[in-house]
Amino acid sequence: MYAEPHRYYHNQKHIADCLGEFDRVRQLAVEPDAVEFAVWFHDAVYDSRASDNEERSAVLAQAWLKRAGAAAPLANSVHQLVHATKFHDGTLHPDAPLLVDMDLAILGQSPQRFWEYEQGIRAEYEWVDQITFATKRTDILQRFLARTRIYHTEIFFAQLEAQARSNLRASIEQLQRSA
Repeated sequence: MYAEPHRYYHNQKHIADCLGEFDRVRQLAVEPDAVEFAVWFHDAVYDSRASDNEERSAVLAQAWLKRAGAAAPLANSVHQLVHATKFHDGTLHPDAPLLVDMDLAILGQSPQRFWEYEQGIRAEYEWVDQITFATKRTDILQRFLARTRIYHTEIFFAQLEAQARSNLRASIEQLQRSA
């Protein structure tokens, strides 16, 4: 699914990046197996025109794990974790803050890598006119900036928060110019 041609950011590289982040922080997870499965499944269903990607990915993960013989508590945890990525909600599961921070780690990467991400997002929404895209994307990025903290966990906050805020401000400025 991650190799679908309409995926420019939500693809295999994104999963590899999240798994790399997980390798660094695995010891912080309460349920590491659930977190790893959630990384694999959190963007399994991705259609930029749909609003239920995370819900459908969560259902897919739960069904796949049950068919594979996983215990119900593991399947349920993965379902909750995948669902947490919809609104980057760190309250849905004890490991949700960690998963959400891994998913958002791209925001705090080097400016070059962040711009590659932004270009990938724009390509996934190529069907949206530039003014509408710039307006909606600005709203999303401003919501992240308005948070007291972008990252829930101390490790991600300490390592990525400042760069994420800088990247978000730069992107918002560019989007406002393009609108």
